[in-house]
Amino acid sequence: MRKIRVGITIGDPSGIGPHITAIALNKLRGLAEFTVIGDLKQRNLKLGRALPEYGRASIEYLDRALGLIKRGEIDCLVTCPISKEAINLAGYKYSGHTEYFSSKCGVKDPVMMLLNDRLKISLVTRHLPLVKVSPALTEEKIRHTALVTLASLKNLFGIKNPRLVICGLNPHASDNGLLGKEENRIIKPALKKIAAQAARGSVIDGPFSADSAIAKTAKGRYDCAVAMYHDQALIPLKLTSAETGVNITLGLSFIRTSPLHGTAFDLAASGFKGASAESLIAAIKLAVKCASIARRY
Repeated sequence: MRKIRVGITIGDPSGIGPHITAIALNKLRGLAEFTVIGDLKQRNLKLGRALPEYGRASIEYLDRALGLIKRGEIDCLVTCPISKEAINLAGYKYSGHTEYFSSKCGVKDPVMMLLNDRLKISLVTRHLPLVKVSPALTEEKIRHTALVTLASLKNLFGIKNPRLVICGLNPHASDNGLLGKEENRIIKPALKKIAAQAARGSVIDGPFSADSAIAKTAKGRYDCAVAMYHDQALIPLKLTSAETGVNITLGLSFIRTSPLHGTAFDLAASGFKGASAESLIAAIKLAVKCASIARRY
């Protein structure tokens, strides 16, 4: 069987993406067939700057990568960090990679899963101000996130009977309505629908307080948690193992992963001192693993 073919976009050219890509490829020789999507030569590059021309280049790399996927020339895609500021300066109104792929691929609501070597956590909402999280929560969003996560745990991670736990939004999962209404009004009704639609053998528990749900996931009781908002997932992930952190987009027709950090303009501007490729290496390894498992289905 041939090796998995991995496409890697270098992200914002003035960030650490090109640097860590070179390091990762050197360490992962022989793991897969690699295609790097970026500029072969960068002239007069201003490292560590959010500029519209770099934002435009970041999107052009992604467009080229999608072309490779559509033509069947790569099996999966790993994306180095882009600058939300730079792409918006260039006129592209995306808040990140997930929103870009949602628009370009016609996928209404892809699911962001964040993981490291101890935790897997899917997000119901992504890049929203905290004040907008509660109004954005709906039974349908929670149901969709959970069901896509369950299917992906099976089809991409090879977990036959996945175990999922749903986090509450409020402290103590609201103490039955004393500390908020979202659990009783939205999350619990969504759980009933999830349980009715989930494949036989799956486990769906909750809503539990986020600290309890994520702690139990870290200890192995659950395969994945579903968080209601961004930092509910990011804080425990970065506290447990930021170096192995990966972002994977679920619900697309292809596998896409990325490192769990940003462009690190400060490190790029200082000559890449302290820049680590470990999260990118983890993202590449995960993409290869998931693509290999997906071949069975």
